[in-house]
Amino acid sequence: MFWVGLAIIMMVLDQRAGCVQQLRSALSMPLSLLEYVVSWPVQLIDKMGAVVSTHDALINENINLRSEQLLLKAQVQRLLAIESENNQLKALLRSSAQVRGKVLIAQLLAVDTDPFVNQVLLDKGFNDGVFVGQPVLDANGVMGKVIQVGPLTSRVLLINDTHSGIPIQNTRNGIRAIAVGDSYTGKLKLINVPQTVDVKTGDMLVTSGLGEHYPAGYPVGEVISVVKDPGMQFSTIEIQPSAHTDRSRQVLLVWPNQNQKVVDSHLQPQGSTK
Repeated sequence: MFWVGLAIIMMVLDQRAGCVQQLRSALSMPLSLLEYVVSWPVQLIDKMGAVVSTHDALINENINLRSEQLLLKAQVQRLLAIESENNQLKALLRSSAQVRGKVLIAQLLAVDTDPFVNQVLLDKGFNDGVFVGQPVLDANGVMGKVIQVGPLTSRVLLINDTHSGIPIQNTRNGIRAIAVGDSYTGKLKLINVPQTVDVKTGDMLVTSGLGEHYPAGYPVGEVISVVKDPGMQFSTIEIQPSAHTDRSRQVLLVWPNQNQKVVDSHLQPQGSTK
C-alpha cells in the first residue's frame, strides 16, 4: 500500500508542480546509460549471430560453387573426349578412302597391362570376317596385325612390340629392310643394316609389300636416329612409328584383296550424316 500511495502522490505532484519533471530529467541520463549497458550484450549477441550466420552461408555457397565447378570441369572433359573421338573418326574416314580394298572400323576394348607387351583387344572378331594376320591401320599409318581371333573380339600385335617385324622400304632411295619393335622405348629399329647403306635422319619408311601380311605403300615411320659405331658391323637406326600406337582409339581392319568398303554406322562421327 505504501508504494501505491507514493505513486499517487507523485502523479498529483507531477500535475500540480514541475518538481517531478525536473527529477525525471535528472534521472533520464543515468537511466539511459543503464539501458545501454543492459542492452549492449543483447546487441552484441545478435551481431555475432548475424556474423556466424553469414559465415555459414558463405561456406555453404563456396561448397556449392566448388561442386558446380567440378561438374562443369567433368562436362568439359567429356566434351573434349567426344571432340577428340570425332576427330579420330573423321581422320579414319579420310584415311579409309585411300586404302585399296575393303576396310572396317574397329574400336579398342583393352590394352595389355604388361609394360613390355604391346598388344590391344578390338571389338571385332571372326563374325565380322576378321582373320589372323590381317593388317591393322590407324589414320596415320600401320598399327600392327591380328594374331588371335574370337567370335566378337580380336587381339592385335602392335608394330612396336618386340615380337613384331615388318618389311619396309625407304621412300627416298628404295632401300629395303626389316623393322622390328622395341617394347622398352615404344619405337622401331631397323635390323641388320650395314653401315655403308644410305639411311638418313628424316627418311620416311613405308611397307614394302614383300611380306605376307602388309600391302605395299602404307606409312610405317620416320627415321629419327642413325648411329654408326666403327666397332659394329651394323648401324643402329631408330624409327618413330607413324601410327599413334599409344593414343588411337579407333583403327581400320584392312582386306587388301577386296574392293568392297565397310564402315560401321554406329561409329560415324557425331553430327555427321551418311
